[in-house]
Amino acid sequence: MTSGPRSPSPEPPGPQPIRRLHESLINRIAAGEIIHRPASALKELLENSLDAGSTSIQVIIKDGGMKLLQIQDNGCGIRKDDLPLLAERFTTSKLTTFSDLSKLTTYGFRGEALASISHVAHLTVITKTKSNNCAWKAAYLDGGLVPSKAGYTPDPKPCAGNNGTTIIIEDMFYNTPTRLSALRSSSEEYARILDVMTKYAVHNSKVSFVCKKAGSLSPELSTPSCSDASQAIRQLYGHSIAKELLHVTASSVSDDSTDMVDSEDPEAWSAEAYCTNANYQGKKTALLLFINHRLVESQRIKRSIESIYSGILPKGSSPFVYLSINLDPRSVDVNVHPTKREVHFLNEEAIIERISDAIQQKLAGQSQSRVFEYQTLLTGGIAQSGSRKGKEKASNVDEVEEDGEGPEDDRRASGSQVVKKVLSQHKVRTSLQDRTLDSMIPVTDPLRTDSDEPVTAIRLRDIKESTCHFASITELRRLATKRMHHNLTEIVKKHTFVGVIDMSRCLTLIQHNKNLYMVNHAALAEEMFYQLALLQFGDYSRLKLDPPPSLRMLIKFAVDVEEDTARSGMSEDEIVDRIVKTLMDRREMLREYFSLDISETGDVKTLPHLLREYTPNLDKLPMFLMRLGPQVIWESEQECFGSFMRELAYFYSPAPLAVVSTPASDEDKQEKQKSEAWRIQNILFHAMRKYLAAPKSLLDNDVVQVASLPDLYRVFERC
Repeated sequence: MTSGPRSPSPEPPGPQPIRRLHESLINRIAAGEIIHRPASALKELLENSLDAGSTSIQVIIKDGGMKLLQIQDNGCGIRKDDLPLLAERFTTSKLTTFSDLSKLTTYGFRGEALASISHVAHLTVITKTKSNNCAWKAAYLDGGLVPSKAGYTPDPKPCAGNNGTTIIIEDMFYNTPTRLSALRSSSEEYARILDVMTKYAVHNSKVSFVCKKAGSLSPELSTPSCSDASQAIRQLYGHSIAKELLHVTASSVSDDSTDMVDSEDPEAWSAEAYCTNANYQGKKTALLLFINHRLVESQRIKRSIESIYSGILPKGSSPFVYLSINLDPRSVDVNVHPTKREVHFLNEEAIIERISDAIQQKLAGQSQSRVFEYQTLLTGGIAQSGSRKGKEKASNVDEVEEDGEGPEDDRRASGSQVVKKVLSQHKVRTSLQDRTLDSMIPVTDPLRTDSDEPVTAIRLRDIKESTCHFASITELRRLATKRMHHNLTEIVKKHTFVGVIDMSRCLTLIQHNKNLYMVNHAALAEEMFYQLALLQFGDYSRLKLDPPPSLRMLIKFAVDVEEDTARSGMSEDEIVDRIVKTLMDRREMLREYFSLDISETGDVKTLPHLLREYTPNLDKLPMFLMRLGPQVIWESEQECFGSFMRELAYFYSPAPLAVVSTPASDEDKQEKQKSEAWRIQNILFHAMRKYLAAPKSLLDNDVVQVASLPDLYRVFERC
């Protein structure tokens, strides 16, 4: 097959000529960068009103601001002589030289807001200063004065008016149909306007804000002046948020002051926040962020706050946070975004970390309990008087529960004997003989039976207390007994296992009597293993490692993945050498008291075995050996024994590794999680029933009551 000659490729087009854009086109492009929608125009005008010292701001909206957006304030007004320059680009009263940016304390500074608005809408300004006898009205288009009506001159005209400025914007984006068609519905644009005004009303609580639709008699947003931020949040966001607010302060010197620490120090800063506690659960994060009184956005601050709450709120729940940061103007760069939505400032990471720590400490101090509300009197219920309740209570004493057992007379006791009624909400609804769902799921575990019978916890061997004449061990055992909380210990010993609800966060549900508890099984297991280590001191069983791994190699693995080694001022090899030397110098003591046998060549031969039916996760062995160096207090006998056994208990606890191991398939991962859940239920919780003397400290963060049967019956009593 022959092919014909290839057609010649077309000539490439020549370079296009460079043209100077028309001034009106330049201004219209610039206006599109600043005025995205009616809400962004309102933001610029609100900031101008606040710069003018206004104490009252009123906004009227029509069709989401696209037909009409009017803002009226009682500020200082605009001089008549300045009106011809008002809508020109880069005309401002806020600065004169570039160096003024370093000490800027106002919202606006570029002089582009009104100019941009005049290029995409019809702009009218009515203003009056205190020194003027009347107000002046001017109309603008494309940055210049235009006649307000046909046949009139473009000069400002005198009119009646109050002190301050009224700006009227009509037919927004009338000359940019693409931008107009891209806007959402008028109701959504109005919602955006309300959102902007609400945020500024919270921050500027001394200013009165009013927003309403054109033709409406009642405003949809109205705040009084002379209030504070918490009162403004209560009025604008509701009682459900206000009642859960925590007040947090932080600064460059102390966390107790919100005032600027040193006006001469450019790195001085202060911050004030109102954030919700663990009882509030919103659908998405509501962050009101003001930096030097400017409403801005910061993904870094938002992520930092969300990471704090991720540990205390359920998945899918988010907090409400109002945060105001005041910095020296010299350390803030406000000229980084066309709409001034973002700012940059010095020491950003350190300041965010300091504020996050302050919020976390405040939350930690308020997280001992949770509030669960229920309806005490359902709709249609009738509150009864005391005498009526007393009569009914007396008559109900003779009643018994009617469960279909037989006639009422047969259920009564003979003679005067009275059988009291057991109400449904006071029945303990558990049965240890019931087959659980977990028993029907196949799990690969060497200790689990494959029969169809219900699986019960394995039988544990008895552990006897070792004989020890050390006064330090005797004192540690006495302290462990003294710390025991009898009620919590009773709950653990007589609980009914419900199930593991979050393996990664070590959360498990257990039931005791009529209450449901969420517990951190890793914390409970760690405390149990500490007490087992204390109980068997000097007489541990041995867990043999074959072949024995190198001590240095294991510690080096752990040091390589540790992130904070740079703070020690030593290299990684120096850290490994110091830890290895510490353990090798004490290997005789470790072998005699703790059954941790390290050979002369530095191989780990045996480990202490605290519970024969349970083998710890050996992936945590490198971290355990590395932590023995800095975490164990070797100088004091009692502190040495106590801190070593704490580290040993942490090694045995089922807490997941902080470092992600080798990736596995989803099927293998699920099988491993099922196996681990089986070990937690049938070994660890069974051992806790037998050995754990629960201390009171577990009540702070690791044991939480989440439901009570009598309280649930109050909610569903209508049924």
